[in-house]
Amino acid sequence: MIELKNISKIYKSGPLVGGAETEALKNISFSIKDGEFVAITGPSGSGKSTLMHIIGCLDTPSDGKYFLDQKDISELSDNELADIRREKIGFVFQAFNLLPRATVLRNVSLPLVYAGVKKAERESRAKEALLAAAFPESFWQHRSNQLSGGMMQRVAIARALVNNPSLILADEPTGNLDTKTGEIILATFQKLYSGEGRTIILITHESYVAEHAGRIISIKDGEVVSDSENSNRRIVSSAISQ
Repeated sequence: MIELKNISKIYKSGPLVGGAETEALKNISFSIKDGEFVAITGPSGSGKSTLMHIIGCLDTPSDGKYFLDQKDISELSDNELADIRREKIGFVFQAFNLLPRATVLRNVSLPLVYAGVKKAERESRAKEALLAAAFPESFWQHRSNQLSGGMMQRVAIARALVNNPSLILADEPTGNLDTKTGEIILATFQKLYSGEGRTIILITHESYVAEHAGRIISIKDGEVVSDSENSNRRIVSSAISQ
């Protein structure tokens, strides 16, 4: 599904000629198959968020090639990249990014409004996504500012699912949550991986969180330092109906 070949990313500051350069990624290469649950981990400043932005078609590399479903992403226009983000990728961020006064259903269905989907279908698909994210039906009409942090994150997961993406990118999804609530969120991702076969990439700086994935890619100073299957994967057995 995903193939990165010698990806580098350089940020420039100051004048166009002679300005300072920062190499955020250095010659990154790896591939991810359909249906894998992969954690990309590393300390702050390691380049993992830059890598996520490239994988998520939010940014382009300075050098190298990125193929998504065998399509060369580096050759696409901004409009074509926007189409891929809308149709193929679901994003889950640490900050939730929900509309505080909108209901849960409204928040989840919002991407479908932008996609021009009719109201009845929007509501139906939003409900399906909420069920997939194990979000309690009794809270669907609550405003997001009436929810706990863990429930808001599950709404964000449902919103990421509503367009039925083949790839889910989660950037520090447990970062604003306590340990118990974080386990509930990780259980939700494991359910999506094992029950629905979605490809999930989890970005985290915490090794404990990364151990819930089936494969761990570690980066440091913009380079891959290890890439291995996780034989001691943590399986969350706690209920996720809370």
